[in-house]
Amino acid sequence: MFKTILGLKLHWQILIALLLAVIAGATAGKTAGIFGIAFYDIFSFFGALFMNALKMIIIPLIVSSIIVGVAGIGGGDGLARMGGRTLLYYATTSLFAILVGLFFVNALSPGIIDGQPAQMVLGLDAEQGKMAAAKVSERGVGDIADVFLNMVPANIVSAAANGKILGLIFFAILFGYFITRIEEAYAEAQYNFWQGVLEVMMKITDLVMKFAPIGVFALVAKVIAGMNANEMLSLASTLGWFSLSVILALATHVLVVLPLLLRFVARVQPKRHFEAMSPALLTAFSTASSSATLPITMDCVEKNAGVSNKTTSFVLPLGATVNMDGTALYECVAAMFIAQAYGIELSFATQFTIVLVALLTSIGVAGIPAASLVAITIILSVIGLPVEALGLILAVDRILDMFRTSVNVFSDSCGAVIIGRLEGEKGILQEEKAL
Repeated sequence: MFKTILGLKLHWQILIALLLAVIAGATAGKTAGIFGIAFYDIFSFFGALFMNALKMIIIPLIVSSIIVGVAGIGGGDGLARMGGRTLLYYATTSLFAILVGLFFVNALSPGIIDGQPAQMVLGLDAEQGKMAAAKVSERGVGDIADVFLNMVPANIVSAAANGKILGLIFFAILFGYFITRIEEAYAEAQYNFWQGVLEVMMKITDLVMKFAPIGVFALVAKVIAGMNANEMLSLASTLGWFSLSVILALATHVLVVLPLLLRFVARVQPKRHFEAMSPALLTAFSTASSSATLPITMDCVEKNAGVSNKTTSFVLPLGATVNMDGTALYECVAAMFIAQAYGIELSFATQFTIVLVALLTSIGVAGIPAASLVAITIILSVIGLPVEALGLILAVDRILDMFRTSVNVFSDSCGAVIIGRLEGEKGILQEEKAL
């Protein structure tokens, strides 16, 4: 519909919406309105409507896609092979991301200002510190064990209602695997049913994607409108080096590390993959949620990149939950920044601990906005820093969340391409498949 009206491809529509949203949000602020209704509330309404539409399709899409994907793989050998390759890719790219973040935060030392710890210059905003502490006050290192407990939910319906995606993935993998272990007549009926559900969900995804430019506009305009002058000044000056460290590290990972894997492991042209994934990347940037972006990610990987439904249905839903390259990188940089700001010299052993905990916590971080604050708290508690220190980064966390979510989504999509190529699929990222 929008392509017909505007004559532009979806990724250009979303990009234009992003630019217009910055202008509209900065102009409107929180007070301007029409007919007694603030523009901020209008942005909030349409942004929430778009997010609800995306969230509405997440659960049935994940369950049906994994069941179809696992059942399509067939026997245990095929599942073990693809699963092993997928987990190896996720662990490898997350580790690379953390090491890239560690390099930049040590090289730029954003927590040191004019040779002195930034604590004296920045200070800790008491109100922001309380907000951060309230969010994560009941969290601790034991949450890492909860990642594994959540894999086996006591009630699958409750897990779906509460967004416990790991439990749903585990159940769907079991369900899909045992479809291949029952009588052929029943197996065929089950497979056809779930394939039908998946086809319906992809059609609904296509419908939601038509309204993506409007949703993106509303979400970004709300964020910009909600930022006061002090927060914008903080972003541009006081926390500028921290933001720059994060953005440079994320850019290095997404523009150097992942393209090298595409080029030399998958043997495809990285440029074509960027073109294929542009709608999903722009949507991830605006929503700051890899889970909410999942339907669009799957659509782009299948239709634009040419990866099979079998691979896409297995790799991407799993990646949206356990593969968080951008989040792992951000956790590492944030923890190091806070330590620098307090003037604490971290030994190699302590930095290795940060790397390890960041890798583990990134696996269980939900694909929702600002969920990494919880993971950062776990790291802070491990190395003995106060939770209130999160107040240092809250002013810029929402903006940086948008960047790191885009990296999360792109890494997932690269994984689907690489696994597909390793599985012997043909036609991935061919010229006619690119946007």
